[in-house]
Amino acid sequence: MPKPISEIRKPEIVQAAIKAIGREGLPMPSYDSIAKEADMSRQLIRHYFPDPEGLMIAVCDALAASYRDCLMKGIIEAAATERLSMFLDFYFNFLAGNQKPKDDGVYDAMFSLAASSEAVRLNLSGQYNLLQYTIAHEIQISNPALNQKACREIAFLFVALMYGHWKMVATLGFSEDYNRVTREAVDRLIASYVQNYHDPDLE
Repeated sequence: MPKPISEIRKPEIVQAAIKAIGREGLPMPSYDSIAKEADMSRQLIRHYFPDPEGLMIAVCDALAASYRDCLMKGIIEAAATERLSMFLDFYFNFLAGNQKPKDDGVYDAMFSLAASSEAVRLNLSGQYNLLQYTIAHEIQISNPALNQKACREIAFLFVALMYGHWKMVATLGFSEDYNRVTREAVDRLIASYVQNYHDPDLE
């Protein structure tokens, strides 16, 4: 059965918005810019996304989906039970043949929008909370001696480090040689928790 036209048009519009934001930044690209990128009429864009904030939520969802797709591809190809190394390599662009999406400028724009849009803020918060939970789970599988609190702490630090890293490297133009520096720092962070972690709640 053929897909409804809305299931074809909406993703096309969202991808066009991502390209327009990546090229123009903020303020949010006009419907005219997105229509030009999508090769559609402005009226058609407004028909599917009458509310600009709704379009930005769809952009956030599409960004998250692109990471999930890449990670699932990596998981399938790795066929490994312990996936922590693969996850960490992916986020710092060391997963051969499966590069992290080049969307840092668009994510920067979404974080800027989050300052004035509760819906965008909640969407991004959900994404990063899910990433923290996923990384914490993988850390615990690889390091069963660490308790859940320690794994959550490491995962939070990973998310903060990963996010800050790409702002410096992708946004501000620092050398990509720092990909290796930051990736290895995560390994040292995990090792330090394994060797020295003491849960103050248990003392």
